[in-house]
Amino acid sequence: MKVNWPERLWVNSPVRKLVQQREARFFSKLHPLAPGAHCLEIGCGCGVGANIIYQTFSPGTIHAIDLDENMLHAAKRKKAAWDSIPLHLVAADAQKLPFPDKCFDAVFNYGIIHHLEDWQSGIGEISRVLRGNGVFYFEEIYPPLYANFLFRRILVHPRENRFHGPQFRGALSDAGLGLLEGYRESRFAIVGAAVKNTE
Repeated sequence: MKVNWPERLWVNSPVRKLVQQREARFFSKLHPLAPGAHCLEIGCGCGVGANIIYQTFSPGTIHAIDLDENMLHAAKRKKAAWDSIPLHLVAADAQKLPFPDKCFDAVFNYGIIHHLEDWQSGIGEISRVLRGNGVFYFEEIYPPLYANFLFRRILVHPRENRFHGPQFRGALSDAGLGLLEGYRESRFAIVGAAVKNTE
């Protein structure tokens, strides 16, 4: 599901960038990633997250997907100023990733899973494209934050099949993703990392 204009305003704001930078530093402390890794960002928006991933983790490649063509065009414009970033932008749905099995060392999610109608399929797809011992770095929010009395009237999100902490953590486990200790969670959100089990 594409975000509407109030959420686009938020995801493109300087405050959002500061939040993502802080979360990326937390991710790197929770589970360092070797330089040169092959990474995927789902819901890349205008590309700020990909730049933060590059600055924090020094990956070999970053594939970044989004459903919104306008966001991808904005990311392409920013990419022109980021010559050193090995960034590949793709129009795609996180529920049906257009990548082969076990092709990424890490997947990054800055608050996209709760936008998916079939969020369990999204987590399953993330697990599918991760290599053994690959890591899923995530920030996710729960309905008390985005579906409360105020925000449910101004933001557009799926209304059915929503998740809270137990459901989200359970879906990670069901997909073979082991949640690492040290994650941060409240009734509103969770930030952490999960490692794909080796087969």
